Amino acid sequence: MAPVFCLPLAFFMIASGNAQGPPSPGYSPSSRITSVTFNQGFRNLWGPQHQRVDQGSLTIWLDKTSGSGFKSLEPYQSGYFGAAMKLQPGYTAGVITSLYLSNNEDRPGNHDEIDIEFLGTTPDKPYTLQTNVYIRGSGDGNLIGREMKFHLWFDPTQDYHNYAIMWTPSEIIFLVDDVPIRRYTRKSDATFPTRPMWVYGSVWDASSWATENGRYKADYSYQPFVGRYTNFKISGCTANSPASRCPPSASPSGSGSLSRQQVSAMNWVQRNYLVYDYCHDPKRDHTQTPEC
Repeated sequence: MAPVFCLPLAFFMIASGNAQGPPSPGYSPSSRITSVTFNQGFRNLWGPQHQRVDQGSLTIWLDKTSGSGFKSLEPYQSGYFGAAMKLQPGYTAGVITSLYLSNNEDRPGNHDEIDIEFLGTTPDKPYTLQTNVYIRGSGDGNLIGREMKFHLWFDPTQDYHNYAIMWTPSEIIFLVDDVPIRRYTRKSDATFPTRPMWVYGSVWDASSWATENGRYKADYSYQPFVGRYTNFKISGCTANSPASRCPPSASPSGSGSLSRQQVSAMNWVQRNYLVYDYCHDPKRDHTQTPEC
């Protein structure tokens, strides 16, 4: 029952003016990485008729006939992967707009995944940004999800904001406008993705679960549901490249761990905008998530 109480509380907090934004993290990993155009880093994967590329930026959309998805040109074993995204306003329940890493095509039924997913919503409630990490599973019920969900301190439909995943051999950092919102550390090989993954993005119908556990479905009288992407940043070790091609660290020290200022900013976000943490869900079997 915790998420049921949590979501309205967070919405009230945003509406009541606690949206001044987090303290500065003091460092911008994205500034160390050159932007690429869509065609320099990606290609269409499905729904080509629902995709438009214009001056290196990408627009994809979902209607009752299809959604659309894209995929990086290469797989990676670590790196920084980000884009500026702008979401559809209004009624978007049941619709997922995403940026994520996966090797599902290479390892169906036994894949790894690192997700940034925007869960569509009804007009009276804010978007939920869901982060997730999967290790060696199919996502069909045998998989152990490691979800942490957030609201944002801004309206993601009004402008482009930068969302990114920093994946290193020791940790995964999720960032919003260079502010770390979640750190998932490698505590054992069994609970950390280590196999190469591709970068993906998509907009698709997930009515069965996306909005309040499926309570609200996609309503195609509001179609099309549009996702906009620009300022793509993709830098890291490709599956066959030497470690010297790896990206800059998530922190200014270069050591891989976040600075004190970055941790302070992350803690602020989690105090004010975290609305679900799998480690604190009493309905979960925590023998399956020893990292908690």
